Amino acid sequence: MDKKLRLLIPGPTPVPPQVSEAMARPMVGHRSKGFAELTARLTGKLQQIMQTTNPVFILTSSGTGGLEAAVANTVNPGDKVLALVAGKFGERFRDLARVYGAEVIELSFPWGQPVDVAAVKEQLDAHPDITVVLATLNETSTAVVHDIRGLGTLTRDHGAILAVDAVSGLGGVEIRPDEWGVDILVTASQKALMVPPGLALISVSDKAWELIAKCKSPRYYFSLEAARKSLAKWNTAYTPGVSLFFGLEAAADLILEEGLENVFARHRLLARATREAVKALGLKLLMPEECASPVVTAVLSPEGVAVDDLRKLLLDKYGVLYAGGQAELKGRVFRIAHMGYADRLDVISAIAALELALSELGYAVELGKGVAAAQKVFLGGAN
Repeated sequence: MDKKLRLLIPGPTPVPPQVSEAMARPMVGHRSKGFAELTARLTGKLQQIMQTTNPVFILTSSGTGGLEAAVANTVNPGDKVLALVAGKFGERFRDLARVYGAEVIELSFPWGQPVDVAAVKEQLDAHPDITVVLATLNETSTAVVHDIRGLGTLTRDHGAILAVDAVSGLGGVEIRPDEWGVDILVTASQKALMVPPGLALISVSDKAWELIAKCKSPRYYFSLEAARKSLAKWNTAYTPGVSLFFGLEAAADLILEEGLENVFARHRLLARATREAVKALGLKLLMPEECASPVVTAVLSPEGVAVDDLRKLLLDKYGVLYAGGQAELKGRVFRIAHMGYADRLDVISAIAALELALSELGYAVELGKGVAAAQKVFLGGAN
């Protein structure tokens, strides 16, 4: 019998059976009345989940496509763009701005640490002509959540628009774009939203539309103006991933049925149990707990245990897939995701497998100690 795969990476994440069933529906015409009705329903549900009254556009692309759309529609060659980099995905947003010819002011922070809002203020004060600030809600590579609310306060006062990569965070990490001053919010289907890869979602504020209207950078497929024109008729500018739309509505229904606050509380609880478990095993977290992500945990590999060996053993023998480190963290950390379609027993299984693998690789571990620490968190019900 083939081993059951337990997917504990920060995307793609496990898909609920309700989503898989929805995606198996017969194909429909994407210009039909029924599909327009689906788009209208889905848009309203996504606005609730994204906690915005701004229009939400669904692009058939990866999350990176959504990030490119955010840049392509707002950045002219030569514009000053402030890129906040504290991990791999902050680098990606920065690189996109460079591709579109921006004069990028890069503000870098140590990987595993949060963005320093005071340092951002210094840059904005020094450069009143910055037009766009690029930030990341949940830096998946480091398992750190950044202070988007604080950044939004700064950009409101300055006048720049704030574009936020919420690809891995939205649906598991609290964010209130309208209240916090986020002008462009980008997320994707395959993380906490529990749908296979292939859809990017973007909300756009009135302030951002003013900048978009002045933007001369070339774009076609990723034109947000084209997307807005089509959405006025509850349609998409180009052929959408119809089956993915079906799945996204099923996932949205699951999230709204559970309730957003309950979803956030569940993720916080799973994260706390995971952190307490790895600490009980004598392992160290990469990120400070005060800014630790609710959807993924980054753990420093103990001395004498190679990350690649650990991940290979977990996958080959136990069918458990952890994520490794990226870029400068490659070979130094492993990452355990607890996002989307995840529950308490997923964490218990993840920690039990970790104990077994560490023991087999020669790391002194008291079997059951990490599992017990997670169980105590769950019995306490804290979040």
